[in-house]
Amino acid sequence: MTNRHTKLIEMVNDNKKIEVSKLAEILNVSQVTIRKDLGMLEEKGLLRREHGYAVISPSDDINSRLAFNYEIKKKIAQVASNLVSNGETVMIESGSCCALLAEELAYNKRDITIVTNSVFIASYIRKAPFAKVVLLGGDYQKESQVLVGPLAKKGAEDFFVDKLFVGTDGYNPKIGFTGKDLMRTETVKAMGKNANKIIVLTESSKFHQQGVVAQFKTEEVNYVLTDNNISEDVVELLKKDKVEVQIVSAD
Repeated sequence: MTNRHTKLIEMVNDNKKIEVSKLAEILNVSQVTIRKDLGMLEEKGLLRREHGYAVISPSDDINSRLAFNYEIKKKIAQVASNLVSNGETVMIESGSCCALLAEELAYNKRDITIVTNSVFIASYIRKAPFAKVVLLGGDYQKESQVLVGPLAKKGAEDFFVDKLFVGTDGYNPKIGFTGKDLMRTETVKAMGKNANKIIVLTESSKFHQQGVVAQFKTEEVNYVLTDNNISEDVVELLKKDKVEVQIVSAD
């Protein structure tokens, strides 16, 4: 993906809906080029095309969340991929950073097996030649394209992996990491039961938010990968609970 593609995503995300002609003018390329770019980005699920416009999906849609802060999330995913070796089996839940990590692993590692509850991730990396995907069953949440509930939890508990990669909706120093959706959060907890390491991938902005459901206690998490806008106070709190923090430059 080129710098132009990244700028395109940012502009569409900022405007929610923007004319193809305006994008071409700002980026100083032809409308034909912009349409080709938009077609590629639409195929990756980062935006939608309407007649003469590029549009971001509704806010809880995984495509919309993927496009928001895309460049930061991509950098976090690239660094996180270094924690995984060729031939490894990992578990990845349904967050947007996690989807980009799955892409990194699927296309840049050999013989990777990804166990996930995300239909979106399974589809997103379906063309990767050397990656195997194990998709957990369960109740399907349409907007987030994630599988949750008793079947997903039971399936997750049958796997023993070294690493589980998760996103988060928020953080509270007293509670730990939090989620917005009860069923989604309970499923992620089940995915963590048989993982040796729980690794949180998130933009720093999530440390200024709080979900309504407890996800993981801070001491249950082994690694946090985030951007350099995280406050020193939060870093110290995480390290106090023996969490290894890896900071990625957002610049």
